[in-house]
Amino acid sequence: MARAEPPAATFERRVLRSAAEHHYLRVRLELPDGGARPSAAQFKQLVVSALRELHGEVGAALPVDVLTYEEKTLSAILRVISSGLVKLWSALTLLGFYQNRRCAFRVLQTSPFLLALSGNSRELVLD
Repeated sequence: MARAEPPAATFERRVLRSAAEHHYLRVRLELPDGGARPSAAQFKQLVVSALRELHGEVGAALPVDVLTYEEKTLSAILRVISSGLVKLWSALTLLGFYQNRRCAFRVLQTSPFLLALSGNSRELVLD
């Protein structure tokens, strides 16, 4: 009796797109030489100018909201429509100067859920 071989395993790729309308980013602006710290309005203008520099006027029209901004740590939570996440992230990453001084944006966290940015499990201290 000949044994029947089992059918070959089939591979099916499934890609799930997030249905979330917005994405949230926790970012920090690094100014290595110190100097003047931007206010909340100047920070928002810096984000818009980064978008304009890389993606032109279409990029500058991308709706980005600064939900929170801490001037002493230069960190903020930004909200952007999901379709503009890559444009915003790339513009922030490639920005190199603020008021003719070197600077860098660091994207610390990103999530389609604002609640996910409320804490960082890597910094969690259990008693």
